[in-house]
Amino acid sequence: MTGVEGRVALVTGGGRGIGRVTADLLASRGAKVVCVARNEQELQETGHDYSVADLGTSEGCAKAVADANQQLGPVDILVCNHGIGSAHEKVVWEQDPDLWRETMRINLDGPFYLSKLVLPGMIERQYGRVVFTSSTAGLVAEHAGSAYNSSKHGLLGLMRSVAIDAGPYGITSNAVLPGWVRTEMAERSATQEAKDRSITTDQVWEQRAALYPPGRVATPEEVAETIAFFASEESSGVNGEAVKVALGSVE
Repeated sequence: MTGVEGRVALVTGGGRGIGRVTADLLASRGAKVVCVARNEQELQETGHDYSVADLGTSEGCAKAVADANQQLGPVDILVCNHGIGSAHEKVVWEQDPDLWRETMRINLDGPFYLSKLVLPGMIERQYGRVVFTSSTAGLVAEHAGSAYNSSKHGLLGLMRSVAIDAGPYGITSNAVLPGWVRTEMAERSATQEAKDRSITTDQVWEQRAALYPPGRVATPEEVAETIAFFASEESSGVNGEAVKVALGSVE
């Protein structure tokens, strides 16, 4: 067995955006994929096995893992890709504490619960791949995004903890850090930014594209390819690493 062929992959945020493209890519390479999200209609449209769950709760995470085990078997590959963006955040002194808690619940607590749930089985089988979707905001904070920035920084700490704790058992843990990608979540932030600055959404995206040497933003497919590598057997020599998919940006 090579690559991801025959492996059970649990992909969160799998109903759309990077998660859906990643699920499709892993499936095309022979993985058995279960997508997780809260929107059942979007999950049905993927054509993959799926679980409807709130991944910001321990109960929701347990349901997702239980559904995967029942549908396809024990999880070999965990792709923690779900998250909430920063579109409605404010500067720190004006930040809504409820929004802070909601962001942490989804972006950081969920990946912790999922990791805790799947790692014992991976350890028993002496094999596993855990991949986290962080962000370039996990390295360099963006303006008026304290909750998002903190959650994505924290995700890298979780990734490295899994790498150290589970590394002796044939398990790797790595993170992908996309820059701007034109997904539904990023589109919402662009719409909010355009409103706040009295410009068009297209102008926001033009300015975002100008941040990168090629003059464009990354595609979901480019991010998914990096996730798929970390999910593969061939990535066994890479553990505890955070790799940007940001077209050569210096930040």
